[in-house]
Amino acid sequence: MSQGQSGTKAIYEVVIAGIPLKLKSGHDPKKVKQLVAFVDNKVQQALPATKSGSIQNAALLAALNLAEELFELKERALDQLEKVERKAQRTLTELESALPPRVVALDN
Repeated sequence: MSQGQSGTKAIYEVVIAGIPLKLKSGHDPKKVKQLVAFVDNKVQQALPATKSGSIQNAALLAALNLAEELFELKERALDQLEKVERKAQRTLTELESALPPRVVALDN
């Protein structure tokens, strides 16, 4: 977890997939609770897909699922950024072509 605004970190006792953990985080308690609930939910969703019912396997599967989501979101964000850049470039070209030509003085 990334460090919060204040730079101080607190210790949080949490439970993910039935496993008690101590986390050190600079995030506020509400954010930590949201993150823990999100991860716990992902592990719980992955648990039925594991043949052994292993929490370790479910955690790895959840990590892979999260990595896939992250990659897809990054790809979509980059696609959107490229679209915005192309549109901005077209708009700039249109604006430049609408302006009168500049006169440049050359000093000898």
